[in-house]
Amino acid sequence: MSNLTRFGISIDERLLKRFDELITEKGYSNRSEAIRDLIRNALIEEQWARGEGETVGTVTLVYNHHTRDLSDKLTEHQHNHHDAIVSALHVHLDAHNCLEVVVVRGPAREVKRLADELIGTKGVIHGKLVTTTTGAGLP
Repeated sequence: MSNLTRFGISIDERLLKRFDELITEKGYSNRSEAIRDLIRNALIEEQWARGEGETVGTVTLVYNHHTRDLSDKLTEHQHNHHDAIVSALHVHLDAHNCLEVVVVRGPAREVKRLADELIGTKGVIHGKLVTTTTGAGLP
């Protein structure tokens, strides 16, 4: 087990009450774990903002598969970045629309550039990059 340090904070009662309601709603067993997650999230966001370190994420795309050559273009983009693509999932939403989730890994700047390329492909109805960390360096 790692070394734990205790520290105190001063906080407005109303803010603490709302925080307690939030952590109960989210299923945290205690304030400490909720605060640790907030700190980790801030550190991960900072890492992404700096564009540093290896990161992972998902690129979610929704598109009409009848759009001319769109599926081929998306596949070509993925093959051009095969070193950054971990996996892809293709789901048929209805007779026309598809959902594709692409798991990506690499330096933050490259992951962002690949996501922008996929999302920006003409014919994509909606796209979103969700980022996280490999967990390396975070307790």
